[in-house]
Amino acid sequence: MSTEMLLVVLSAVVLVVVVTVLARKVGVAGPLVLVGTGVAVSYVPAIPPISVEPNLILVGVLPPLLYSAAVAAPRIEFRRDSTAIGGLAVVLVIVSALVLGVFFAWAVPGLGLGLGIALGAILSPTDAVATSIVKEQGAPRRVLAVLEGESLLNDATALVTLRTAIAAAAVGFSVLGTAGSFAWAVLSAVVVGAGVGAIALRVRAWTQSATANTALGLTVPYLAYLPTEALGGSGVVAAVAAGIVCGRGATRWLTPEQRISDKLNWRTVEFVLEGAVFLAMGLELYGIVSHGDADGAHLLRALWIAPAALVILTGIRAAYVFPMLGLHNVRVRRSVDKRLAAREKALRDGDDPPRPLVVLGERRNASAPESIRRLRNDIDYYEAAPLTRKDSTIVVWAGMRGVVTLAAAQTLPEQTPARDLLVFIAFLVAAGSLMLQGLTLPALVRRLSGPGADRDAPDDVRLIHADLHDVAERAVARRTVARPDSTAFPPELYQSSRPWFFEIGRARHDAGPDALEFELALVGIMRERLRGLTSSGQYDSGAAQYVFDELDAYEITLRLHLAGGE
Repeated sequence: MSTEMLLVVLSAVVLVVVVTVLARKVGVAGPLVLVGTGVAVSYVPAIPPISVEPNLILVGVLPPLLYSAAVAAPRIEFRRDSTAIGGLAVVLVIVSALVLGVFFAWAVPGLGLGLGIALGAILSPTDAVATSIVKEQGAPRRVLAVLEGESLLNDATALVTLRTAIAAAAVGFSVLGTAGSFAWAVLSAVVVGAGVGAIALRVRAWTQSATANTALGLTVPYLAYLPTEALGGSGVVAAVAAGIVCGRGATRWLTPEQRISDKLNWRTVEFVLEGAVFLAMGLELYGIVSHGDADGAHLLRALWIAPAALVILTGIRAAYVFPMLGLHNVRVRRSVDKRLAAREKALRDGDDPPRPLVVLGERRNASAPESIRRLRNDIDYYEAAPLTRKDSTIVVWAGMRGVVTLAAAQTLPEQTPARDLLVFIAFLVAAGSLMLQGLTLPALVRRLSGPGADRDAPDDVRLIHADLHDVAERAVARRTVARPDSTAFPPELYQSSRPWFFEIGRARHDAGPDALEFELALVGIMRERLRGLTSSGQYDSGAAQYVFDELDAYEITLRLHLAGGE
């Protein structure tokens, strides 16, 4: 790397940090300010036109970003609203691409329906920046889960649709061939990605070292992406599948040091990459405009096509979201009610009578069978957070476009008719939606959600703490605490010890090795209990993950005390 390139990279990182921090202080979303900063810099006379290689974003940036988001995805909430998320991330993307394809085939002479659908696919995926804006304004947690799931999956759907449409435009359209290509791209990606994720977990568990695991963990999205692309599948779908598998298995296979290291490192990677791509998006404006200046009519045509396309996108989204979420609300509740009634009837008719539920704090604890417990928790979730028309309005207006749209547009083949026009349209739609919707979305969320939208939600962290304390105290009372090698602890620990969970720092330096190992064993018991609570969906995934992190930090502290006393 040359000195000049090194200076450019360092300057970009510093600019991303400074602009993001300043944007937060003034209450504006950082990506919006970064795009604006990039546009301003691109028109400085001393700065030459900048063009970012699209594969640098689609191959170098998108897989780790989607992988990181998939690792942290709230899987219980995703399961509960999987049909709504799938509808937004798959059905809506394909419908939008088809409708826009017809519009572009009419608006751009000589383009054809195939390439029109390809451009429609480019404009269809929403950007994750909306989720961060909505989260900061305190929107309902269920709305956040739907938007997170959509932004995680719709990039992959759009890119697969784009690839399929370009291939169909080149060799001719075939319903069976197109459907088969789409299915292969997705299915092969899921198989390869899930396999890579499962293997990576086991290799990382064998490695042990947090440092070595960090290095290995950074390769996982690419290890899923590259072989899938070689097989003709979707690499980004594979990266998402690998992330979901790794996120689900992390608490069982990885050590606390590895999990904490992963979380901090991936947050840093996300921060730098997201900031860099939004900055690059603004920096490319002058180059895109100057490249199309040879045909000024193209640019003038884009000035009416792009706003029309954005209006069509928003209209399709509204026409789809309002009835879909309304029907989803009713359907999932009825479905769960029917399944619960069937399971309870089967239990009553069986050999084992139903067991009573034990009340813990403000929640029903799990003494019912797992399947019934999960269904009852699902009902509690749907009743506590129904998707209203106000929520649907937020979901509609949060559908802004971003850097994936611009990067995907630049992957159009060079021989594409009016390619410069299409790239410029993609930029105008992405930048326009970011500025229009991004600047107005915070006020809309505050108005529709009201202050402290989740203020009446149960304090799940407090309830989880109480549950884990109860489990640990019962293990002490029953004398069922044991070392990993199953050897017993001294009897005096059972007589004088109570769980010290979340009380580290209170006269812990005088604890001997047996006492610290006793507490580590209790942490293991509590973590196993928390896994069960998480899988049953009894508590919010965010609260459960927060307590998982607390347990990890506490275990590391105990091990440091134990190592210091040796």
